[in-house]
Amino acid sequence: MVDSDQLAAIVHHVLQEDIGQGDVTSLWTLPPGLMGSGVFLCKASGVLAGLGVGRAVFAAVSDAVRFVALKSDGDRIVPGDRIATVEGPMGAILTAERTALNLMQRMSGIASATRRYVEAVAGTKAVILDTRKTVPGLRVLDKWAVRLGGGQNHRMRLDDMVLIKDNHIAAAGGVTAAVERVRAHNDQGLPIEVEVKTWEELEEAVALRPDRIMLDNMSLDEMRQAVTWVAGRVPLEASGGITARTLRQVAETGVDYISVGALTHSVTALDISLEVENVE
Repeated sequence: MVDSDQLAAIVHHVLQEDIGQGDVTSLWTLPPGLMGSGVFLCKASGVLAGLGVGRAVFAAVSDAVRFVALKSDGDRIVPGDRIATVEGPMGAILTAERTALNLMQRMSGIASATRRYVEAVAGTKAVILDTRKTVPGLRVLDKWAVRLGGGQNHRMRLDDMVLIKDNHIAAAGGVTAAVERVRAHNDQGLPIEVEVKTWEELEEAVALRPDRIMLDNMSLDEMRQAVTWVAGRVPLEASGGITARTLRQVAETGVDYISVGALTHSVTALDISLEVENVE
């Protein structure tokens, strides 16, 4: 769930971006005081996410609009499903329509993709993680959608976990130097993860016992060998170039986590529409 203040800030920004000085089309085509209702319809199969966001968008445009959810976030939906209804001033409904749909469609697309990945690794111990490859300004919504799809979140921001990547290692002078410098400053006890690309880096990282090791762009054979050799001493995360086609094979190597940037950076929005039902 997203903090209410964060959600309010996001909604304010996206509405300001879309409305500008006013929705001139609705203002100039609709008679004053026109009331009506509409229904959100699903047009593709997937996992629903973003109902609370949609409700917040309509409420921000007009507190006279009544948004009623007919489904719940995380529900499976199919074409023809009625997701929610809105009722109130038609001008406000039409002004809020596109922004609400944009956010709900994106979140539902992320949740749907995540559910497919989670189901693909069922029966293994692998946990599906997201990354920071999110839309700037919408990260909390992107990561909320991942959770609704059954995945888990990697770090939210740069200040809540240490992830020592290849460029940090190169600049610091090696895995050991980078980890030692982090530990000298880590008074907060933040989790430490180290990215490794070679067997030599893996051996060096395991000896330092960080909280997690990321196996970056390793082959399936390399991952299997790493899992066998590490033998549970440090949790292992697979990352880099993992697709729906290779996901199950990666999970079956025995890694603990699989991080997938495509969940959020290449999402296909789920097709949802708002149809006007009544006008008074």
